[in-house]
Parts: sequence; structure tokens; C-alpha cells
Amino acid sequence: MKNVFILIVLFTILLNCKSQTKEVAEVQKPETPFVWQGANLYFLLTDRFNNGDTSNDVNFNRTKETAVLRGFEGGDLKGIKQKIEAGYFSDLGINAIWMTPVVEQIHGGTDEGTGVTYGFHGYWAKDWTAIDPNYGTKEDLKELVDAAHAKGIRVLLDAVINHTGPVTEKDPVWPSDWVRTEPQCQYSNYENTITCTLVKNLPDIKTESNAAVDLPPQLVEKWKTEGRYEQEVEELDAFFERTGYPRAPRFYIIKWLTDYITEFGIDGYRCDTVKHTEEFVWQEFKAECDHAFSEYKKNNPEKVLDDNNFYLVGEVYNYGISSGKQFNFGDKEVNYFDDMFTSQINFEYKWNSKQMLIEDVFSKYDSILHNQLKGYGVLNYLSSHDDGQPFDPMREKPYETATKLLLGPGTAQVYYGDESARVLVVDGAVGDANLRSKMNWNAIKNNQKAQSVLSHWQKLGKFRRTHPAVGAGKHDMISEEPYVFSRYFNYGNFSDAIVVGLDLKKGEKTVSVAEVFEDGTVLHDAYSNQDVKVVNGKVALNSEFDIVLLEQK
Repeated sequence: MKNVFILIVLFTILLNCKSQTKEVAEVQKPETPFVWQGANLYFLLTDRFNNGDTSNDVNFNRTKETAVLRGFEGGDLKGIKQKIEAGYFSDLGINAIWMTPVVEQIHGGTDEGTGVTYGFHGYWAKDWTAIDPNYGTKEDLKELVDAAHAKGIRVLLDAVINHTGPVTEKDPVWPSDWVRTEPQCQYSNYENTITCTLVKNLPDIKTESNAAVDLPPQLVEKWKTEGRYEQEVEELDAFFERTGYPRAPRFYIIKWLTDYITEFGIDGYRCDTVKHTEEFVWQEFKAECDHAFSEYKKNNPEKVLDDNNFYLVGEVYNYGISSGKQFNFGDKEVNYFDDMFTSQINFEYKWNSKQMLIEDVFSKYDSILHNQLKGYGVLNYLSSHDDGQPFDPMREKPYETATKLLLGPGTAQVYYGDESARVLVVDGAVGDANLRSKMNWNAIKNNQKAQSVLSHWQKLGKFRRTHPAVGAGKHDMISEEPYVFSRYFNYGNFSDAIVVGLDLKKGEKTVSVAEVFEDGTVLHDAYSNQDVKVVNGKVALNSEFDIVLLEQK
């Protein structure tokens, strides 16, 4: 009996030791960090993604018949939130969402010879302080951000400081001390790219001015009708008193935009028409965004996701990574990174992907991102809302598109419908309307090809999200034939290493991993969902696919 008692005591001690060891291991295991340089970002047109509330589809009597895909189609904030909560973005490996602007748009429509167009896209602001009821309400936005954050997904809104919406019979021009209505930009030098209107009938905010201006009378009248004039004026007075800025046009808009940070806790802004606005404006905007984000974190400690800074990505149209930090206007070069932006949209990636071998693209980007652009990033895309020459408009290469985009160094921008082969040519549509059709949910539900394409994007996307090494790590080619490469990433006490093989033999295959993983290491192929062991510096596996995504188990 005594021996039995001793055995029980020893067994209990061993169990406790094992339990404590396990707890220590779990505590010591570093959490995978979120880094913007390697994020998997989903870009959608708020109006075209998903209609979650049909009751808000028509507002301000926007009922004129429009040109093809030039009117509101019903997409809204509730629709986006529904897809967040249903796990659609998580299944795609998305960890950041960028939405087109949600501020109140002009009430009327324009007709410049192509038919009536409403501000469905969000870039024709009427009131920066209000959300357009076609998109939803402030409560809808709050719930969307909270739902995204609950799943580890960051939210970007879209900032427009350069212009108001067009002038219509319902939308008078803003006062002349606020905007200019001519000349139209010529884009041949710095001056005639900035101090001008982008296109006809798109009033240009006088962002260069430091002269104090009164509120536009149409806003005063609107706010009084809505019963919030005194509140808005009180907030503006507090802002200008705190900052000491002159009551110049740009600072009003900066105040209105940064309110979305302090009120809703958004994580970043994509900034529109950056090169058409003086660079000092973006320095001022960054300073106020940083202040607002700091205030939000201080006031909402339970909602803080991590210690990342506020994310600002700029749209310097035609900027390419080959230029490093510089953008050339012809007569002047401007660095939009330092003291301004975390990242720039990279208009070059689709051309590189078309014209270069994939290893040449990856090695080029690896070199620039870890040297000239160290500490910053680029946002790569292969299709977008206003690029009329997408990588694959008819979606004939959706698997290749995913592979080149999601495995590329840098931040990846998935444009809504990339993952489901939404075709970017529409009968009867003109210009960028072709790029902006409604999300093809029916194809995802009923079309086998769309489902197969989606599965490929999901596997690559989740691998990218799980491994910051994919987008932010150092790239090394292991072998050219078959094409195998590795990525390494270190961040504090967190380290990450992966090996990827592309264009491999289907069926039985071997992949060299000796430079990354030691013999005896058990690896997992995230694409075929099987475990393999490293033997003599290689792994052998049998799958029906020509791709492997190897991670340490």
C-alpha cells in the first residue's frame, strides 16, 4: 500500500511538472505580430460590395436613370459587416480592409456627355462630417470597425482633401476663398499638377492657402437644419485653439477627417490624389492623424490592437517602386515618404508581373524594400478601381494573379472580385465603370470555376496572414529549376521562416529546404494540408498541386 501511495505521489508530481512546462511554453511562445509591410489588404467599393440594408438604397431623390454602372447599386456598411462576421475575409486571410469614402456625397448627378453619374464611389464630398445614408449611419460604421477588430482585421477609410464634389443643380459651388474652378490641370510640371482642377467641374480646394475662411454657407444651413450647427462650431473652435492652425480650408478638412479616428478607432487612411496637393499638407495631416490615434488609444485602452502607428498609404498616381522615395514631376522631385506616408500605392507591380520573370520581380522588390525603402512599404496591386489596364481584365489568369500578388514582397492589395474572377469588362460600360461592377456573389455560390479560384486565393491568403515573412521578410531563391524560395522575418523575439515551391511537378515531388530547416523537422504544407519531415535537407510529398507552402509545424 505504501508503494502504491509513493507511485501516486510521483505520478502527480510528474503531471504537475508537465502541466507547468506546457504553461511556460505557451507563455513564452511569441505572438505573430501584425506588420503593415506584409499585410493582406482587401480593397472594396462600399457601394458595390454587399447590400446589407435595402431600406437605404435611395436617398436625396437620386432617382434619375444613370449611365451603365454610374449610379448607386445598394452596397453599404451593414453589408460589409455581414461578410466580416460570416468569416469571408478571415477565410481569405485578409487582415486589413480599405473602403472607398463613406462621407456624404453630392445630392445631384452630373452629366458630362456619358450619361448621368451619381457619387456612388465616394470621392465627391458634400459634407465630410456626415456619412452618406446610402452607405449607412455612424452607428453602422462603429459596428463594422468593432466587428473587424474582433477578428484581427484593421480598417482603412479613404481621405480626400484635394477637392469637393462637382457642382450640380442641388450642390452649389463652395465659396471662392475655399475653392478654385479653373484652370484645369495639364500634368506637365509641378505647378500645373497641383494648383488646378483635376478635371472640369471638380472644384479644387485651395490647400496652399493660409488665409482664414468662414464656413461655407451651404454647410451652415445644412447643419442648422440638422440641429448640429452649434456642436460642429464648438468642436472646430476647440480644434483651432488646440493646434494654433489658421482657419484655412485644409485644416477644416483635416479636422473633419481625423474625427473618424478618435470617434471610431479606424487604423489608417488611404489618401486620394496625393500629388495634386502640396506635400506640406500631408505632413500636417500625418501629425494630426498621429495625435488622433494616440488620443483614441489613450481613451480606449481595451480596444487597442497593438502598438503599430497609424497607417497612411498615398495614391501618388503613377508612382513606381523603382523610383525609391522620389516622385518626378518633370521639373521637380518630391519624397512623399519621410514625415508623410507609411507606404505608397505601387503602380508598377502589374507591369513588372507582366514583363519580368517572377524571381526577378521578387528579388528586385526584396532589394528595394530592404534598402532604399527600409522602414516604409509599397502597396502592390494587379487590378484596381481606376486603373484601366488591369493585369488580367477578362480573368483568364486568376491563379497566376493570386500567386504573383499574394507571394510578392510588400503589402498586397486584393481588389474585390480578384478572388472570384469578377470580369472587369462590362457591356455598355464606359471607362472606369468597367472596373466597378457589383461583387459576383452568385458566381461564388453557384460557379465551380469561381469556387476553385476562391480556394486558391484563400490558401495563399491565409498563408500570407499567418506568416509576415511572406510580405515583409528577406527573400532568397533556393533553386531556379524547380523554382523554390525562402523568406525570413525577425521582429523582436519573433522569428518566421517559410519555403515556397512554384511550378512543381504534380504528384510525387521533392523540395530542398536545407538552407532553412534542419533534418528531422516536421513541416506542414499549407496548400495540400499534409505534414512532411525533413530528410537529408529535403522533403518529399505527393499532392495533385504544383505548389507547396511549407511552414514549421
